[in-house]
Amino acid sequence: MVPLLDLKAQYESLRPQLEEAILRVAASQVCILGPEVDALEAEVAAYLNVKHAIGVSSGTDALLVAFMALGLGPGDEVIVPTFSFFATAGCVSRTGATPVFVDVDATTMNISLDHIERAITPRTKAIVPVHLFGLAADMDAIMTLAAKHGIAVVEDCAQAIGTQMLDGRRVGGIGHMGCFSFYPTKNLGAFGDAGLVTTNDDVLAATLRRLRNHGMEPRYYHGSIGGNFRLDAMQAAVLRVKLPHLPSWHAARRRNASLYERLFIEAGLSSGPGATQFGPADSILLPSGVHTTLQAPDAHIVNQYTIRSAHRNALRTWLAERGIGSEIYYPVPFHRQECFAALGAADSDFAVSNCLAATVLSLPIYPELTESQIHEVVESVSEFCRTHAPSTPECADCEECGTLRM
Repeated sequence: MVPLLDLKAQYESLRPQLEEAILRVAASQVCILGPEVDALEAEVAAYLNVKHAIGVSSGTDALLVAFMALGLGPGDEVIVPTFSFFATAGCVSRTGATPVFVDVDATTMNISLDHIERAITPRTKAIVPVHLFGLAADMDAIMTLAAKHGIAVVEDCAQAIGTQMLDGRRVGGIGHMGCFSFYPTKNLGAFGDAGLVTTNDDVLAATLRRLRNHGMEPRYYHGSIGGNFRLDAMQAAVLRVKLPHLPSWHAARRRNASLYERLFIEAGLSSGPGATQFGPADSILLPSGVHTTLQAPDAHIVNQYTIRSAHRNALRTWLAERGIGSEIYYPVPFHRQECFAALGAADSDFAVSNCLAATVLSLPIYPELTESQIHEVVESVSEFCRTHAPSTPECADCEECGTLRM
């Protein structure tokens, strides 16, 4: 039995500290915002080396309040990758602005710079690079392009707290704002919904703090309309216990990813990470950027370990039958979602995302995963590829068998 994620293992390792923190909040009866949230904001700001960190109610609300702080509304356009979690695009629409979908890079699965540049119009107000699965997007190039056109950049760091650029800068402090999620499955997870927005801009920080509390300042005076985006004190207390352990958890995820990579290569199932084309029918593609000495230690924090297989659905069923957890992140790109059909995005413009949606599969990668469990996963994948992989690929989006067509 290898679950996709085992939150109980992490809880047991920190049980006394977590329970003390929860009881501390209960005794204080300061349940929303307050000293625990203030302390968390200061500690996360120091960890990320940013000037301001503003705790909010979820990663989704982090995006929404960031877009509200930019004053987005009808007639504005925001460029987002079509391959991401729904909140990236959904929060744009909630402001009345229009999400403009662009394809992603076949190797990194992050937003494609070439596609961003082609999508910019006089109505473009923001670009939202997503650091997908914990791998940093090409922020230097994106910031240069954004500055050229006078466009704001909001980093979607929901899966990437602690991810570094090559020069050591952490994501969330590079764009105009960074948006983080502390959903329980994240590398730094709360006991419920929680999120955070970062910025180095004093004016934006003040706006964000006001908007998270109904736009109220001073009490009961509203110069603008915000929302109820306040962070619970208990969630902040839990996150404060966990934050010091984040570097060791990142290191464990990288070790696990490196072991996966070595075992898959030794099994003859892959030639290595970052390929853009499937080989024989029994091959898989490994994630890019997981194990390379050319990158900073935390260049990829591996929130998800996502392989690609031309027989993804059959492989997932096979693993489930053997008690091995997996998940598909994400099966439907934004341009194919029914709620965005009126935008009229042409399916043919998103060849890479369409292929990813048909082939990606995330495997267990959590820090407490044991070597024997990783061996069990690889052996199961290997047995499937040797004996049960269909003769033809499942992914019908590609004209040639398994090829990521650029």
